[in-house]
Amino acid sequence: MTKIAFITGATSGIGKASAIKLANTGYDLILSGRREEQLNLLKEEIHSNYSQKVLTLVLDVRNQSDVNRIVNNLPEEWKQIDLLLNNAGLAVGVSSLQDGELDDWERMIDTNIKGLLYVTRAISPLMIDRNQGHIINISSIAGKEVYPGGNVYCATKHAVDALTKGMRIDMLEHNIKVSSIAPGMVETEFSIVRFKGNKEKADQVYKGFTPLYAEDIADAVEFIATRPKHVNINDMLIMPTAQASARDIVKKQ
Repeated sequence: MTKIAFITGATSGIGKASAIKLANTGYDLILSGRREEQLNLLKEEIHSNYSQKVLTLVLDVRNQSDVNRIVNNLPEEWKQIDLLLNNAGLAVGVSSLQDGELDDWERMIDTNIKGLLYVTRAISPLMIDRNQGHIINISSIAGKEVYPGGNVYCATKHAVDALTKGMRIDMLEHNIKVSSIAPGMVETEFSIVRFKGNKEKADQVYKGFTPLYAEDIADAVEFIATRPKHVNINDMLIMPTAQASARDIVKKQ
């Protein structure tokens, strides 16, 4: 029987790359995100290259009522979710805490922590009913270390790290796997969002070295999702070769 994966933040970056990778692996896909046009383009791309079914959902994970409504109203054949990829997340701004903008903080907390919780709370009971499933949370090196300008973003990803461990314990008796992937620097729309659309600043982040790409993390998603039933990858930290920690990066002049 074909497995179903539910992916948040599927419109670009790691979410999009993971959708393509999982389609190639044989998963039918529920793709959610805020940008309907990008979701439809991805759906068309998958239909053109793979034989998997795709359901798209325009969804902002920050809206609890929408999350519950959409999950509760999934067609029955789409409720048999085998894999939840909690990928939706963002960093906004690089201000020090004393100069931080409340709107930036709330966007990060509402998306990275509360959004992950809302989606997991809605979907995990469907897995528990079937006594099977797998939840993969996309964390970050920022969930392992704190760096200048990272304050609230790092705090949200530390929360993802702790929540993953808590989920692993809570889901243990229900035969549900829970995993975390913590990437280092990945060249996606991440820095463009962080610098609020300033592409010049965003490009400087990745200048002088080869960062990770979305496809690298999608490879990790596939690896974790395809382990034997008796194997769970609790946590995976992935860095570019040129990066040893959040702050230690070798860049060519």
